[in-house]
Parts: sequence; structure tokens; C-alpha cells
Amino acid sequence: MQYEVHGAPAYCYTGGKPFDPAQPTAVLIHGVLGDHSVWAWQSRWLAHHGWNVLAVDLPGHGRSGGDAPESVEQAAAFVAALLDAAGVQRAALVGHSWGSLIALQAAADLGERISHLVLVGTAYPMKVSPALIEASQSDPEQALKLVNVFSRSTLAPPSGAGAWVYGAGMALGRRVLQGNRTANVFQRGFIACDRYANGEQAIAALQCPVLFVLGARDQMTPPKAARTLIDAARGAGKAVRVVELPVGHHQMQEAPEATLAALRDFLR
Repeated sequence: MQYEVHGAPAYCYTGGKPFDPAQPTAVLIHGVLGDHSVWAWQSRWLAHHGWNVLAVDLPGHGRSGGDAPESVEQAAAFVAALLDAAGVQRAALVGHSWGSLIALQAAADLGERISHLVLVGTAYPMKVSPALIEASQSDPEQALKLVNVFSRSTLAPPSGAGAWVYGAGMALGRRVLQGNRTANVFQRGFIACDRYANGEQAIAALQCPVLFVLGARDQMTPPKAARTLIDAARGAGKAVRVVELPVGHHQMQEAPEATLAALRDFLR
């Protein structure tokens, strides 16, 4: 499904079901060098069990046009405008990695319009190595290999999801990077993560419960790196749930069923 957001086409995968504004809606937001396909397992299940799904391609990524966001705040404003374009008054936001920061900021900005917030593979601050930021510009293929090595705890998920997750990650990253000829979305996404400084204020402003889905073997955003947000949410009296899975940074592919179970139980 396509909407027009900020004067450009915005693509959302709906899980194979037509969008029905009368149903609850979940917006799924990918991370750096991702697109809607990273949520394939979870989005199809939700769509076939009473949820509208908007698994979005961020601007300048995948099938969406427009300029790729240069900051978390800019991407969060896109999410808000997408809800308006789709006629969605209230939604759950689910984000992975960079997408988790976008979902967090959008939830803070939108207040009561957000019913649930799910942060998958999150960290705050989400600092990125200067060497990796530089490599994402000077040698993106090598940087992509490094990211995929450190992001993965397995070559194939034991659930039988049928994916060579390292190879699939490399292919997706190349496709997204090469699909945008006007901006290096690899470096731009990393810089946006590295510079985001509003996490604690955003989580204090939430008006919805929050779920953290973390990977015990995650070398990109290890569970301890989410502690600042978890403690801030609890300190502000928010309803917090934490689920830690025995996988790496790409929980949706490495533990698709367990990630879905955490989402399903929380959204229920």
C-alpha cells in the first residue's frame, strides 16, 4: 500500500490483508539499511489475527521516495505524518534498532495516539564507532560485512524460518543502499543513531506501556545498553516489560516465533 507523505510516496506492507481503519493498527519500523521485509514473519501473523499492519519503508529506503531522514526526530515526524495520511487515530509502534529510537521519539511526540511501544534491539545512547561511520562512506561493502558479522548469532534460525540470515542481511543491505542514488542511507542512519540525545526525555513522556525485546548475544546493542531506557521508564512509573532472547541483534529473523510471541502477548 502506498500513501503520500510529505509530498513523496511512502510504501507500507500490510501483511497480505487490506487495511481496515476499524481494526487496531501496528506500525513496524526497520533499522539502518532495512525495509519492511525484516518484519515478514511478524507482520503476516498480525495481519491475519485482527491487526492492521503498516510495515513501513522509511523515506529514501526500499519502495518509499523522499529524502532519507537525517535524524531520529525527522524520521519520527514522518511516522506521525504517515498515521495522518492513513487516517489512523491510534496505533502501536514497533521499532528495531534505529527504528526503535524512531518509535520511541514518535510515541513521545504523539502521546495518547500511541497504545503500545515495542523496542527491539534497542540501546541508549546508541553510539556508533567513528571508524564504522567512516567505513559506511568509504567502503560500504566492508562496513556491511562487519555489521552483519556482529549482528548475527547464527547462520540460519533454528525455527525453520528458511533463511540464511547472514546472506539475506547482506543482500538486503546492498539493495537498500544501491536503491538510493542521492544519499548514503547507511552513513546517514548511523549518524542519526549516534547523535540522538533525547531518549530519557522521550521515555519519560510516554503515555503507553513499553516492551523491550533484547538479544542476549547481541553485540550491536547488548542488553546492558538498554538499561538507561529501562531504568528511566520504570523511574517514571511506566508499565515496562522486558523479554531477553538467546540470539543476536536481528531478533525478528533469528528468533521469529519467540519475537512474535513477545509481541503478541504484549499487544493482547
